[in-house]
Amino acid sequence: MADNLSEALKTLKLSSADSVEGCLDCLLKALAHNNVETSGKIQEMGVLAMMPALLSAQNSCTPKVANIIAEVAKNEFMRSPCVEAGLIPPLVQLLNSKDQEILLQTGRALGNICYDSHSLQAQLIIMGVIPTLVRLLGVHSQNTALTEMCLIAFGNLAELESSKEQFASTNIAEELVRLFRKQVEHEKKEMIFEVLAPLAENDVIKLQLVDAGLVECLLEVVAQTVDSDRDEDVAQLKTASDLMVLLLLGDESMQKLFEGGKGSVFQRVLSWVPSNNHQLQLAGALAIANFARNDGNCIHMVDTGIVQKLLELLDRHVEEGNVTVQHAALSALRNLAIPVVNKSKMLLAGVSDVVLKFLKSEMPPVQFKLLGTLRMLIDTQADAAEQLGTNAKLVERLVEWCEAKDHAGVMGESNRLLSALIRHSKSKDVVRTVIQGGGVKHLVTMATSEHMIMQNEALVALGLIAALNLDCAEEDFVASNLVQVLHKLLKEEHSAPEIKYNSMILICSIMGSEPLHKEVQSLAFIDVVSGLRSHENKTVAHQASLTEQRLTAQS
Repeated sequence: MADNLSEALKTLKLSSADSVEGCLDCLLKALAHNNVETSGKIQEMGVLAMMPALLSAQNSCTPKVANIIAEVAKNEFMRSPCVEAGLIPPLVQLLNSKDQEILLQTGRALGNICYDSHSLQAQLIIMGVIPTLVRLLGVHSQNTALTEMCLIAFGNLAELESSKEQFASTNIAEELVRLFRKQVEHEKKEMIFEVLAPLAENDVIKLQLVDAGLVECLLEVVAQTVDSDRDEDVAQLKTASDLMVLLLLGDESMQKLFEGGKGSVFQRVLSWVPSNNHQLQLAGALAIANFARNDGNCIHMVDTGIVQKLLELLDRHVEEGNVTVQHAALSALRNLAIPVVNKSKMLLAGVSDVVLKFLKSEMPPVQFKLLGTLRMLIDTQADAAEQLGTNAKLVERLVEWCEAKDHAGVMGESNRLLSALIRHSKSKDVVRTVIQGGGVKHLVTMATSEHMIMQNEALVALGLIAALNLDCAEEDFVASNLVQVLHKLLKEEHSAPEIKYNSMILICSIMGSEPLHKEVQSLAFIDVVSGLRSHENKTVAHQASLTEQRLTAQS
């Protein structure tokens, strides 16, 4: 075999077109027998350098030449030599051939050379292979091998961000949906799904897929697989419902499917929430969260009783405890609670009572969404804020989570909810509950946050604590170095006007406490404040004058 191979390689280098085909057959046989060794010899003998000319000749040998390149490029060590030999341009050119065998072998060759190389795949995109391959898929959709070659290529190229714009300018959506409708085998559908998922991350393509009828295909897959226990059906149900949720992440595609809340797709997805299938419950709740991305949709959904469906779903998962379903349902409720008109309706429906059942959860994603939902619900709702703010168990848990240093999101949301309970209730009882629960020190720390909005929320809450119950809070204020924190905020050049203003309001509020008053005097606040009288913000300048008068009168 080795002698035959060497002979064939020599002949190939010297030969005329007539004897080339026999040499190519010999090479293919040798590659089938021992690919690695044969590939090494092909490189040694410099045969790769001849391939561009053989490819450009475009005759009966062309498919065999492309096949040899495809076989050789299965080896990682041969890919760079293939590129250096200049094989990519003539191969790309061959994608315009009408010969199906040439197309198949060319696709394989390019796929193997560029396997796992983002830079080479990016080069193919620049050379325009995407529109060419999409066209091939349309023309040769009856050829299974060619179709699969196109799908594998799309799957690889779609991972690159630079490909999305090119894909969006073709009719890929129509072609893939048309192909999907024809498939009966699980593996084939799975192959198409693997292309659809990365493509559907692009908002333009999302809309194209919706227009091409992908949603109807996905709903059909769900209907066919929902009652099956077979692994492949369970996998397909998950892929289809996940893809459905992904399509709803685009604003235009989501609004198109919502159809003013009357869309059949919207109604079908809603029916997933009460199902007994966890995957469908999850997808249904995530879909609602995605539909709930603008006020109009949220108001319509609350008015048509979706909240009740979500509460029933959550109730089923208090004990069952499927974390992903809990997280998704809480996300949906949080989004629905954003419009002001929805808050009181949702509170009346008992949302806060159901959400509080998850206080015992030890899962940070659930804790995070639970906190966000409650914070949205009590915004501008004084009675609800008072009811929750006097719930000692809730406040105790919030104080505990304010120390969750491993979970910054949970820690931040706990602080914000603690502050919101005070700010929206303006209640002495809430202030007392927070002081007794040990929340004051966390609000003082929150005032030093890197996020201005959190700093401001903390300062307003601390101002209310000082105004409503300074005696009780005094000890905590001293222990948590509140006065030093305020001094730093006022001295800090880059502090926002609101921060400076609320810091001065707070200083005036704590002057009634002897130990705090002494600290204010010892830090020479009067100098810092008088410097703010010329602040460019008139409100800050005016408050600086008032604060200075107060400090002077009490010095």
